[in-house]
Amino acid sequence: MKIIIVGAGEVGYNIASRLASENKQVVVIDKNPEAVRHLFENLDVQVITASGSSPKVLIDAGINEADILLAVTDSDETNLVACLMGNLISPTTKKLARLRDHNFSPYYDRLKKENPHIDVIINPEIEVVDTIMKLMIVPGAVDVGDFVDGQVKYVGIRLDSQSPMVGMRLIDFSSKFGEDSPLIAAIIRNNEVIVPRGNTKIESKDLIYFVSEAEKLEKTLNLFGEKTVPIQRALIIGGGRIGERLAKLLEKDSIKTKIIEADIDRCHYLSEQMDKTVVLHGDGSDQKLFLEENVDQSDVVVSVTNDDETNILVSLLAKNMGVQNTITRIGKSNYFPLLSSIGIEKVVSPRLSAVSSILQEIRKGKVLSDISIFGERGEFIEAIALETSEITDKPLKKISFPAGAILVCIIRDGQIIIPSGDSVIKPKDRIIMFAVKHAVKKLEKLLTVKLDFF
Repeated sequence: MKIIIVGAGEVGYNIASRLASENKQVVVIDKNPEAVRHLFENLDVQVITASGSSPKVLIDAGINEADILLAVTDSDETNLVACLMGNLISPTTKKLARLRDHNFSPYYDRLKKENPHIDVIINPEIEVVDTIMKLMIVPGAVDVGDFVDGQVKYVGIRLDSQSPMVGMRLIDFSSKFGEDSPLIAAIIRNNEVIVPRGNTKIESKDLIYFVSEAEKLEKTLNLFGEKTVPIQRALIIGGGRIGERLAKLLEKDSIKTKIIEADIDRCHYLSEQMDKTVVLHGDGSDQKLFLEENVDQSDVVVSVTNDDETNILVSLLAKNMGVQNTITRIGKSNYFPLLSSIGIEKVVSPRLSAVSSILQEIRKGKVLSDISIFGERGEFIEAIALETSEITDKPLKKISFPAGAILVCIIRDGQIIIPSGDSVIKPKDRIIMFAVKHAVKKLEKLLTVKLDFF
């Protein structure tokens, strides 16, 4: 598979890194020499220092032989032109574009059906807001997401020493919890991702990722000593596109919302856009302002400025003032391993959201979703089993999955099946798998022909 990436920023770099590690043929185009050099020195990809919207550059990059053109520069206009030229030169090449300006939203359908015939439009900020909304209702959760159109949830929970699960092996869960036994998909321990087996023992401070039917989520959370909590008051630090979109959704849910924004012109704009949200001009990391606004009475504080350091400081300050539920936007991937050690667990990233969306579209076959967790160190993959697959109609114990990969669950006719060695995947079943980063390549090698995942 050949993929041309226009844009060597955070998203372009990370997608190139992932695809190169999976032996994909990758060409990255960017007119910034520094960004291109960084790619060239660190990744096994072809690089071109030029404008990715130039037809000549696209031809030189091999657009006619490319399976996918991915336009992810920081400029929506450049991404649109790159897709337009790509479509004119090579109509059969699949085109993905990142468009962040919400003013393009009403035209998504036309951009897909008419020139430049963009196959997939990615707005990571929309997905980040969706993630924030899910995280809000489970204060003790580090991560929350869903599969099968919301019928199946995955949740990440940090266990403390009082948890009844600490010291237990997974194989003993069924005798302890019966039919309510949680399905553990992954364990994060000491910044390492563990794909659990029956003899894996749960330890205090483990970050546990479990999967549950949506209707049983409350019951499963109770096993962890957690619960969902309705949000009544929210404080948003940062009135950019994410903050604005989040506030509008909270208004619709009748949640009392305040935004603190440092730019006075942006404050005036937000005041005109909002119906009930209170817009405050000030420094979101100012402790005096927090005291004046009674931040301790907020059910959740969401810090989504464009500055990672400010967001980290705000979340720490809010926690110090008694707010249990804080959500922090982080852009730099090198921060992820450090955050949990300083008490910041709930993290959202537009870059990671973009990466997950792009991977979902790049994978061949019947992949329905591809979700990265824990700084891209692991992936949940939801797919449909094909009739021609060699892993259908045979017991799982006779199939050799690579180390670091696990079949999490099977969904058949709306029913969730927790797999055992005797379970059998049927054609058209939805299956959810989890794999650590280094196992994805092996999983692809195993499943490309047999299941046509990728």
